[in-house]
Amino acid sequence: MLKKTSIWAMLLVVLVTMLMAGCGGGGGEKKAAAPEGTQKLIIYTSMKESLIKGIVEGFKKKNPNIDVDYQSAGAGKLMAKIAAERQSGKILADVIWTSEVPDFYKMKQEGILATYKSPVFKEIVNPFDDYDGSFHAARLGTLGIIINTDKIKTAPTQWADLKKPEYKNGFAVANPALSGTAYMSIALLQKQFGPDFFKDLKANGARVGKGSGQVIDDTASGELAASLAVDYITNAKIAKGAHIQMCYPPELLVVPSPVAIFKDSTKMEAAQKFVDYLLGQEAQQLVANQGTIPVREDVKIDPKYQLPSPKAALEKGIKVNYHEIIDSKEKIVKDFTELMQVKK
Repeated sequence: MLKKTSIWAMLLVVLVTMLMAGCGGGGGEKKAAAPEGTQKLIIYTSMKESLIKGIVEGFKKKNPNIDVDYQSAGAGKLMAKIAAERQSGKILADVIWTSEVPDFYKMKQEGILATYKSPVFKEIVNPFDDYDGSFHAARLGTLGIIINTDKIKTAPTQWADLKKPEYKNGFAVANPALSGTAYMSIALLQKQFGPDFFKDLKANGARVGKGSGQVIDDTASGELAASLAVDYITNAKIAKGAHIQMCYPPELLVVPSPVAIFKDSTKMEAAQKFVDYLLGQEAQQLVANQGTIPVREDVKIDPKYQLPSPKAALEKGIKVNYHEIIDSKEKIVKDFTELMQVKK
């Protein structure tokens, strides 16, 4: 009887040990529970890899307990993604950083952005007169005319040069329905030079590409002679040996790139830390190193980029009423699409 009892006792011990091992207990090595801070911070951005990658890496070094995932796409695609996520019940991103300012005013009006007044704000150059913490400018992007130096021998000095014979059938602009910088640039150029500006370019054979990166690639390859292009994407191509040159007419196109936090983010503290880092000196120096204008005066811009300081850029840039642009966005995109016969 004793022997049977002992056998049953031994079997019971073995069974309990196996069950505990299956549940992560027992003598096996326990995995430490991941700290809350290692939850993944998700960023939606229209910034290209050459800009966003270094900033995310720098942030992670400063905040090793915060993991980061970013999804890069054109502003139009990102806004469509966010709309679909809202329909399903939850925006998956915590932070958004693009260059289509009207989208941020619209998201603010719809009440989906958190109000966060970063302590770093007092150190930056702010292009928004109505700043209330809904979003911060994290970059002052510039656009100019880039030329393929094998095709165009004399650099343009004014926007009207695009109407000349050497640009016939060889100039393109990104699709404003997909690219925030393209939309802002079209709106600013029409404001400065009137509605006939793009009609004249169309008459000279101007066409529309898909995204900001694609028109630069097409200019570098020689498919285009020139294009309306974003500063830092162009500079990355030049650094790799592309035969292109950025040219800035006097009427400077300055397009702020706002960053904002979604109100329903479950990683609010991590998102705020990212915004603070992005506006700080280290990240803004990375911005300047890419050949685009930072929002801080205390970082160095390499003279080879021929860019003004942040304050000077706002003074030289074509003046813009963002609320006016919001109200006219749908019409501007529709009219431009019809004029340029963009296929949907």
